[in-house]
Amino acid sequence: MSHSESIKVKAPNHDSLQLPASLAKLSVPLLGGGAVVLLIGWAIGATAMEGVRYAMLAYLSAYMFCLTISLGALFFVLIQHLSRAGWSTTVRRTAELLAKALPLMGVLFVPILIAVWVGGETMYAWQGEEFMSMEVAKAKALYLNPLFFTARAVFCFLCWVGLVRYFCGQSRRQDETGEISISEKMQFWSGPGVILFSLTTSIAAFDWVMSLAPLWFSTMFGVYIFAGSILSAIASITVLVYWFQSSGKVRDEITVEHYHDLAKLTFGFIVFWAYISFSQYLLIWYANIPEETEWFFYRQSHGWGAVSVVLVLLHWLLPFLALMSRNLRRKPGWVAGWALYVIVLHFVDLFWAIMPQASETLGPSGGGIGIVSVLLCGLGMLGLYLGSIFKMAADVPLIPARDPRLVESLAFENV
Repeated sequence: MSHSESIKVKAPNHDSLQLPASLAKLSVPLLGGGAVVLLIGWAIGATAMEGVRYAMLAYLSAYMFCLTISLGALFFVLIQHLSRAGWSTTVRRTAELLAKALPLMGVLFVPILIAVWVGGETMYAWQGEEFMSMEVAKAKALYLNPLFFTARAVFCFLCWVGLVRYFCGQSRRQDETGEISISEKMQFWSGPGVILFSLTTSIAAFDWVMSLAPLWFSTMFGVYIFAGSILSAIASITVLVYWFQSSGKVRDEITVEHYHDLAKLTFGFIVFWAYISFSQYLLIWYANIPEETEWFFYRQSHGWGAVSVVLVLLHWLLPFLALMSRNLRRKPGWVAGWALYVIVLHFVDLFWAIMPQASETLGPSGGGIGIVSVLLCGLGMLGLYLGSIFKMAADVPLIPARDPRLVESLAFENV
C-alpha cells in the first residue's frame, strides 16, 4: 500500500546512490579470477571418466545458473512496468543491472555452440551415433541439428539483448531527463516484451537443457526453468541490495518494507517452483510412458535419488517454513540470508537437471574429480558474472532517481 500523499518523503541522497568503491574495485579481480577458475574447472572436468562431455556439462550447469538469474531479472523488470508497480521502483535498478549481464552471457554461449558444431557426443546425445541410429532420429533431426540450433540461439539472444537495451536504456535516459512519457512507453512495450520473453525462454530451456536427453520431452519444462529463474532473480536482487546497504549505500531509499515484499515474492515463487516440479513429476509418473519416465529414472538411481530428496526438503520445505513468518520477513538480515540460501539451492537444482546426462553411473560425485569441476566452473562463472555487474553498476545510480513512481516507492508501507 502506498501512502505517498500522507507521508513526508525524504529526497534521495545522491551520494548514497553510487556503487560502493569497494565493490567497484572488485570488478577487475572478479573478471580475471573468474576466467582462470572457470578454465581450471573445465580442464579438471575433461580428465573425468566422460572427458570433454563431462566438462561441457559442468560448464553448462554453471552457465545456466547465471543465465537464469539474468533472465529472471529481465522478467522482473518487465512485469513491474506492465503492472505499473510503484513499490519496486527503488529495487528495480538492481534487477536492471542483473539483466544487463545478458550480452556477456551471449559471449559465454560461444563454447556451447562450438561443442555443437564439433558434433559427436561432445555435449548433446542427439549428435551421438547411438541416437542417430534410431528411427526417431530422422524426425527429430528436422529440429535438432547444428544450424537450426544456432539460429534459435541467436534469435533468443537478439530478443533478450534487445529487451535489455530498450528497457535499461530508457530507464537510464529517464535518470537524465525525468520524462514521464518514458514510463508510459515502457509500460506499453512491456506487454509484447513478456510474450517474447516467454517464447524465447521456453526455446532456450528445451534446446539447451531438455535436449540433453533427446528421447525425453515435457511441455512443462520451460515453465520449470522459468520458475527457477524468477525465484533466483528475486533472491539475487535481495542479496545485492543488502550488500549495497551493508556498504553504506541506499539505506534510506530501500527500507524494511521492500525487504518484506521481496521476501513475500521469494516465498511465493518457492511454492510455484515446487508446484511446477511436482506437477511435471506426477503427470509423467501417472502416465508411465517409458520414453517419458527415463529422465526421472536416472534421477532416482546411482546416488541421484538423494539429491532429489534434498531438493524436496531443502529447496522447498525448509525455506517455505522459514519465510512463512511475517515478523521474520521484516528482518533484512534474515531475508538476505535465506535469499543467499535459495541461490545456492538453485545451483543444486540445475546441477540435478543437467549432470545426470553426463553419465548413467558416475552419480553426483562425478567419480570424485567431477564434482570439483562442477564447483570450480560454478565459482568461475559467478566471478565473471559479478565482475561484469559491478563494472556496469559503477556508472549508474543504484535507484532510478527520476522515475515518476519513486515517491510512491519511498513512501511504501505494507498493510
